[in-house]
Amino acid sequence: MTRNVKETRQSIVAIISSASGNLVEWYDFYVYSFSALYFASSFFPDGDTTTQLLNAAAIFAAGFLMRPIGGLLFGKIADRFGRKTSMLISVTMMCAGSFIIAILPTYASIGIFAPILLLLTRLMQGLSVGGEYGTTATYMSEVAISGRRGLLSSFLHTTLIGGQLTAVLTIVLLQTVLNEHQLHEWGWRIPFIIGALLAVVALILRRNLDETSTQETRTMDEAGSIIKLWSGHKKAILCVMGISAGGSLFFYTFTTYMQKYLVNSANFSKMDASTIMTWALLCCMIIQPVFGFISDIIGRKTTLLIWSAISIFITVPLLSLIGHVQSVSAAFLLIMIGLVAISMYSSISGIVKAELFPPHLRAIGVGLPYAIANALFGGSAEYVALWFKSAGMEGGFFWYVTFMMVITFIAVVAMPDSRKNGYLQRKGIY
Repeated sequence: MTRNVKETRQSIVAIISSASGNLVEWYDFYVYSFSALYFASSFFPDGDTTTQLLNAAAIFAAGFLMRPIGGLLFGKIADRFGRKTSMLISVTMMCAGSFIIAILPTYASIGIFAPILLLLTRLMQGLSVGGEYGTTATYMSEVAISGRRGLLSSFLHTTLIGGQLTAVLTIVLLQTVLNEHQLHEWGWRIPFIIGALLAVVALILRRNLDETSTQETRTMDEAGSIIKLWSGHKKAILCVMGISAGGSLFFYTFTTYMQKYLVNSANFSKMDASTIMTWALLCCMIIQPVFGFISDIIGRKTTLLIWSAISIFITVPLLSLIGHVQSVSAAFLLIMIGLVAISMYSSISGIVKAELFPPHLRAIGVGLPYAIANALFGGSAEYVALWFKSAGMEGGFFWYVTFMMVITFIAVVAMPDSRKNGYLQRKGIY
């Protein structure tokens, strides 16, 4: 009993330490999206609000395009040199990116070089966060104890959402103490300064992590090999991509894009939109472990089947209602329906993918296909949604999300059940 308690405590400490860096990484990445309402005009002065947000969203999406490279690069580092090394490098790069944005001159100062430098910095951050997900998901899956793997691994998305929530809270606090003019002129830089400082703290915590990969797996010729990954695990790769495509698109629709949707389509004030999303993300963060626990009981595949089936039918009516709702409380409740649905995926997304690959290919197997799907569909969510709106076909975006959820449902059906034939199940540690 004492040994079990000790193992549980060690597992929880490792989860928290690795998750702290994950929270900071995602705070730094998402604070860009939430701050865009204030800095978009500083880097893209031409056009109306929708056009400015569209340009800012394009750079947000461009950051996602670096994720596959990050998933490949950091996945290879994690499989060949260790999970800890990979996580330390990624959080350092994110810290540097946030600091650069915090001091970046605007269009009024250096002209076209301002958005170019912003783009380059976001590409670096995209590379960093592209490697963060696969490595952290792998690390958490390897330190989580048997029987509680879904519960403990759910903290991957708990801290991911926590990063979003921290970003929103930062914006809400600044909206309280600064006026609109101050936020547009210089206040938007403060969140990026905070992100750079938080990353330093996360770096210190991650330095004390124990390595979970072994010397044996790291020195294998196949370790981190994309050729071996594709030749031996095609079905797992395609399943991860299919699940991640719909999951990422649905997640970003109801989180990062939702703030802009509330302001730009439902005509809520920026303050009301930020308040709604603050409470929604808080509730979403809290329920992640609940669905992780449920997955330990009914299985990951069953949980994903329920989520993808429900999402197909609720997407169009939910987004349509949110676009016309007048009440803050009603908007919150409608958004929460979407967030509860996506939590069935987000809470176990990391562990589901990790259970499909062997140790010497796990980080790259989790990170690369996820990053590709996330870049194509998650990162483009805001841009595609705003494009549909600018074209006068906003409802078309709702059906686009629904179609992708059908693709995801098919991928879940095809996915191996990790309770029966997953790599971790074979060792008796499902």
